Amino acid sequence: MASVSNSPMRKVSLRNLAAHKVRLALTVLSVVLGTAFVAGSFVFTDTLQKTFDSIFEGTAEGVDVRVSMEERGSGGVPVDDVDKLAAIDGVRAVAPAVTGQVVLINSGGGAVQTGGAPSLGMSYLPPGQAITEPDPIVEGSPPTQSGQIALNVSAAERAGLKVGDSARVLAPARGIVEVTLTGIYQGSGSDTGGFIGVVFTDEQARQLFTDGRHVDYIDVAGTGESPTALQQRIEQVFPDLKVQTGDQVREETKEQVDTALSFVNYFLLAFGAIALLVGTFIIYNTFSMIVAQRLRELALLRAIGASRAQVGRSVVTEALVVGIIGSVIGLLGGIGLAYGLRNLLNAFDVGLPEGPLQVGPRTIVIALVVGIVVTTISAYAPARRASKVPPVAAMREEFASTGDSLRVRTLVGAALGVVGAVLLVVGSQGTGNRAAATVGLGAFALILAVLLGAPALSRPIVGALGAVFAKPFGPIGRLARTNAVRNPRRTAATAFALTLGLMLVTVIGVFGSSAKTSINALVDVGFSADYILTGPNAIGVPPGAAGAVRKVPDVQSATSLHGVRATVNGESEQGVSFDGPIEGVVDYTIVDGTADLSGNNMLVSQTTAEDKGWTVGSTETLTGPNGVEYQAVVSGVFENNQLIGSWIVSDEAYRKLMPADSLPDFVVLVKAKPGTDLTTLRSELESATESYVVVQVQDRDEFKGAQGEQINTLLAILYGLLALAVVIAILGIVNTLALSVVERRREIGMLRAVGMQRAQMRRTIYLESVLIAVYGAAVGVVLGIAFGWAFVSTLADQGLDKITIPWGQVVGMLIGSGVVGVLAALWPANRAAKTKPLDAIADM
Repeated sequence: MASVSNSPMRKVSLRNLAAHKVRLALTVLSVVLGTAFVAGSFVFTDTLQKTFDSIFEGTAEGVDVRVSMEERGSGGVPVDDVDKLAAIDGVRAVAPAVTGQVVLINSGGGAVQTGGAPSLGMSYLPPGQAITEPDPIVEGSPPTQSGQIALNVSAAERAGLKVGDSARVLAPARGIVEVTLTGIYQGSGSDTGGFIGVVFTDEQARQLFTDGRHVDYIDVAGTGESPTALQQRIEQVFPDLKVQTGDQVREETKEQVDTALSFVNYFLLAFGAIALLVGTFIIYNTFSMIVAQRLRELALLRAIGASRAQVGRSVVTEALVVGIIGSVIGLLGGIGLAYGLRNLLNAFDVGLPEGPLQVGPRTIVIALVVGIVVTTISAYAPARRASKVPPVAAMREEFASTGDSLRVRTLVGAALGVVGAVLLVVGSQGTGNRAAATVGLGAFALILAVLLGAPALSRPIVGALGAVFAKPFGPIGRLARTNAVRNPRRTAATAFALTLGLMLVTVIGVFGSSAKTSINALVDVGFSADYILTGPNAIGVPPGAAGAVRKVPDVQSATSLHGVRATVNGESEQGVSFDGPIEGVVDYTIVDGTADLSGNNMLVSQTTAEDKGWTVGSTETLTGPNGVEYQAVVSGVFENNQLIGSWIVSDEAYRKLMPADSLPDFVVLVKAKPGTDLTTLRSELESATESYVVVQVQDRDEFKGAQGEQINTLLAILYGLLALAVVIAILGIVNTLALSVVERRREIGMLRAVGMQRAQMRRTIYLESVLIAVYGAAVGVVLGIAFGWAFVSTLADQGLDKITIPWGQVVGMLIGSGVVGVLAALWPANRAAKTKPLDAIADM
C-alpha cells in the first residue's frame, strides 16, 4: 500500500489542532507565559540600556581630557594640580568639578524622596569657566553666592519649591545647610524618574563635599590638537593619576551601566528560565496525553500506510504550530509585561529614566527560537512513542499506553538521590564558594533524582495522602485515589511543575527566615545600647546629630560607629571606629591583650589575627584612600563579632585615614543614665534630632524590625518573580485534568449511567486534583527545606549562622496547595459532570 504523503499528514495535524481548541489554548498558554517573561526581560533591560545610553552620550561633552584618581572613593585630585594642568602646552582651559550625595529637605521639613534615583550636589561653573555648556536655566538665575542653589525641573516639582523659596540640604559630611532656590534648570537625560541635582556655587560645593584640598576630577580642553596627544602629554606630568580622553570617559561610564544592567537582565532571565522549565513539563505532559488519546487514530494512520517517521512528524508538527503561536503571543505579551513593569516601578518612585520601549531584532529572534525549540523538544518523546505504537495493538479497546517499565529510571533516580544527598551534606559542612558549589551540585543531582523517581514515588505517597484526604468521602474518595495513581508518569509530570515552583519558594523562605533570625541574634548579642540612631543607607547619620544627643541630660553616652577603608599589605580592608565609649553599647570579648584604643592602638578579630599573623604588640601600616599612611599597634584581639568586623581603630586614626567627605556616622549608639525612663528618653532624643530630619530613633527591637523589612522587600520581589512559575504549574494541573476528562470520557459516561450524580463526579475530580497538588507541594517543600538548610549553612562565615525553617509558611503552602487543587479542578470537574452518559458510552 502506498504510504501517506507528508502533505496529508500535515493536514491531519492542523485539523487535529483545530478540532481541539480548548486543548490548543491551554497548551499555547504555557508557552506564552514562559516566552513572555524572557521577551519582557530583554525589552525591559534594552529600554533601560537605550535610555541610559542617551543620557550618558552627553557625559564629558566638549572635554578633551579628564584627570581623576585611579581609585574610586579616594579624596580626589589635589587642587594644586589645577594650575599645573593649566601650564601644560596645548591646554586651553581647565575646570575642576566636585559632587557629593545630598538629601533635599522641602519647606515643610520633609526629605524629598527620589525612589532610588541619585540625589547629588554639584558645583556650578559659569560659561566663562566651564568647558561644557551649563544646563540652561529656565527660571530664575544660577547661584552666585553661598546659600543659593539651583534645582533641576523635576526635583523642584517633586519638592514643591519655586524660585525664591527657602529650603534645606543635608550634606553627609557637613550636616544641614540653609539655602534659597534662585534658579531652575532643564537637565539633560538625567532629569527624569526622581533624580535630584542640587547646584551650589563652586566655593560652597568644595566646602560641602571636599576637604578643601582636593576635587573629584578636573576636565581639560585643548587648543585643537588630538585628545590622545594631549592625554599623553598630561600623563607624563601626572603618572600617578588617571588620565582619560572624553571618549574613554563616556565608554567607561557606558560599560559601568552595561555591567549593572546585565545583572538585572540575568536576574530576570533566570526566572524566565524557571518559568520555561516548568512550562516544559506541562507541554511534555500535554503531548503525552494527546498521544495516549489518539492511539487508535494514529494506529489507523499506520494501518493505511503512514510510516513511523510520518506519525512522529505529525505530532512534532502540532508542537511546532503550538510553539509558533505561543511564541508570537508571548513576544507581544513580553512587550506588555515590560511596559507594565516599568509603570509599576515608576508608581513606586524607583527612579527609572523615561524613554520609548525598545524591541530589538535580538529580542524577537530569541523569544521565537526559545518558545519554538522548547515546545518541539518537549513533544519529541511523546512523538517518538507514538511512532512505535503497533497498529493492531493500538486499535484494541483494552490497549493503554502506560509507557515502559519504571524500573530503570527509578534505579537511576535512586543512585542520583544518594549522590545528591552526600554532596548536600558534605557541602553544608563548609563555607565559601567551594562549599556553595558542592551544595549546588548536590541539589541538581537531587532534582534529577526526583524527576526520574517521581513516578515510582507517586504511588505510595499519593496512596498515603489518599488515605487521609479521600477516606472521609467513601467510594468517591477511593475512586479519586485510584485515578490519581493509575498513570504515575502523568501524575509525576503534573506534580513536578508545582514541585519546582514551591521548592524555590521554600528555599527563599528558609534563606529569608534564617537571615532575619541571624540578624536579630547579632543585634541581641552585639548591641547593648538602649537606643540606636539611624539614617538613610547612602547617607548615614548626619554630623552634629551625635553631639546634639550628648547634650540630652538623661544620656550617659552617645557613641558614633564609623566605617574605615584602608589598604593593609596590598589588600583592601574594611574596619570600624567608635567615636565615644564602647563599653555599655557594644558587647565584645577580648581574648588576648587589652581593649585600649588610645593613641594609635587597634583591636583585631581572632580570624584576622590568625589569617594575617598579627599578634599583640605588632605594628601594621594602614594606607587610607588618600594615600595617607598610619602606623597602628595591635593592642588586643577580640572574639569574632560580625557587627564589628575585622578590626577597630581609634577615632584619631579614622580621621587621619578617611577623606573629609567620608565622615558621616553609620549609626549612633545611645546609653541612658541609670534609672532613666526610656519612654521619656525617646521623646527627648526625637526632639534633639528633629532638625536633622532623616534621623530615626529606634530601640533594639525596632532596629531589628527595620533590617527585617529590607529582607522582606527582597523576598517580596523574589516571590513575585517566582509566582509566574507557580501560575504555570497550576495551569498545568488544569490542563492535565481537562485532558484526563477527555481521555476518560467513556469511563465517566459509564459511571454516570450506573448512578453517579453530577456532584459526585465533580467531587471525584476535585479530590484527584487535590491529591496531585499536595503531592507536588509536599515533595517541593521537603526539597526546599533541605536545599535551604544546606545553602544557608555555607554562609555561616557571613553571619548567617542561625538556620530557621519558616514552619508557618510551610504549613500555609501545603494548605494552599490543596486549595489550588480545588480551584484548578473547577472547570475540568464541571466539564466531566456535564458528560452525557449515552453519548459518552457510544463514543468510539
